[in-house]
Amino acid sequence: MRRPDGKLTHELFSEDKGPQDECGVFGVWAPGEEVAKLTFYGLYALQHRGQESAGIATSDGERIFVYKDMGLVSQVFTENDLATLTGDLAIGHCRYSTTGSSTWNNAQPTLRATNHGTLALAHNGNLTNTGDLAEALSLLEVDQSKKSGATPHATTDTEIMTALIAAQEGKNFESSALAVLPTLKGAFSLVFMDEHTLYAARDRNGVRPLVIGKLDHGWVVASESAALDIVGASFIREVEAGEFIAIDEQGLRSHHWATPDPKGCIFEYVYLARPDTSIAGRNVHATRVAVGERLAMEHPVEADLVIPVPESGTPAAVGYAKASGIPYGAGLVKNSYVGRTFIQPSQTIRQLGIRLKLNPLREIIEGKRIVVVDDSIVRGNTQRALVRMLREAGALEIHVRISSPPVKWPCYYGIDFASRAELVAAGLEVEEIRRSIGADSLGYVSMEGLVEATTIAEKNLCTACFTGIYPIEIPADLSAGKHLLEVINRYE
Repeated sequence: MRRPDGKLTHELFSEDKGPQDECGVFGVWAPGEEVAKLTFYGLYALQHRGQESAGIATSDGERIFVYKDMGLVSQVFTENDLATLTGDLAIGHCRYSTTGSSTWNNAQPTLRATNHGTLALAHNGNLTNTGDLAEALSLLEVDQSKKSGATPHATTDTEIMTALIAAQEGKNFESSALAVLPTLKGAFSLVFMDEHTLYAARDRNGVRPLVIGKLDHGWVVASESAALDIVGASFIREVEAGEFIAIDEQGLRSHHWATPDPKGCIFEYVYLARPDTSIAGRNVHATRVAVGERLAMEHPVEADLVIPVPESGTPAAVGYAKASGIPYGAGLVKNSYVGRTFIQPSQTIRQLGIRLKLNPLREIIEGKRIVVVDDSIVRGNTQRALVRMLREAGALEIHVRISSPPVKWPCYYGIDFASRAELVAAGLEVEEIRRSIGADSLGYVSMEGLVEATTIAEKNLCTACFTGIYPIEIPADLSAGKHLLEVINRYE
């Protein structure tokens, strides 16, 4: 395990950070297979969901081995590392921090000894009652017989969940997990394991996706169906909201620990999920194309070319071009290898800003009226720089079209948006935002148009970042944000 000092990666564009993905989780039970390599490739398929750290836990039936570190999946694991992770079942995690700092101690999976064996756990989402759970955990510490099982080792809601399950007096892991799950509030899709069994659970609202796949001789659980494809697993179904599953040599068994009340995150369709993933029976790419078509109907304009902001704006741009009859073109080139790095960029490099990531094709753009399709506007800095760059490349007119409604509210369920004060749409009307970014026109798809494209009833979706209607109660005091447990520990 390298860099135990918690060395951080640096984001070249951190001064204009957009919506950050949350985490990806993967679990596999497959005797006779190289489960560590299956998990590696599963996490590779989920890398877009978290780029701060990665980890894998495996079991050989007697012991659980964990290897985790800061960085991308391809940076963390070597062939030799994976060779040490032997066994018949495994779980994996790639992280973007929403509770707790981005440090080595907070990398997942978590690991904890219990009365029933060893527990390793990985989590995608964000709890909204972490403070209350931490207080309940501190009360358990009063009982000296439970103290060693309750003391947190990290400052994440994942660690709190792990410690709570470990501290239960249930007859086995299943009963312990089923005792803890009803006390958790917020969004969580979990994969966890002991020495013999793979477990998974999803919150009662099913905010974050979680799916089940079948191998020839085993089972897979993953955040997105695209991760099933890469390891050759057949999609079976989603883990249902409020469901707990266990997989071992006896097969798959299920318990519903809560009555389902589906509130799937609509932003998964806008930006977070891979386009080749399906959620709630709806393909993400098809949804984004449909949003683009709706965007063209709602905000038509006379123009010569439709271009996407790659990659998340591409399907919507295709849809916009199709519905409007305006030709589609690739006017921006993306450097896929620019992003997180362990090298701190110089001030000169930072000043180049978006050009490190996107560069215009002058021959395509010059002298044309351009429609630029992007997935969202958060602070507005990226769009402002993009419009300026396209004008310098010779665009006559620039019409910005956004395949989501204005983002006005922060997310407390696993996406690290800017604060409300930093969200440009929270303080400005659309025309004011247009002037701020310097576009000739600006149009957002309507809430009705976005919901219609998902083919899911609005009552079954979480739209809080657009509407401010939070389906799960959020804490009254949010001042500590993602560093809540660090603040609590500081004053204990």
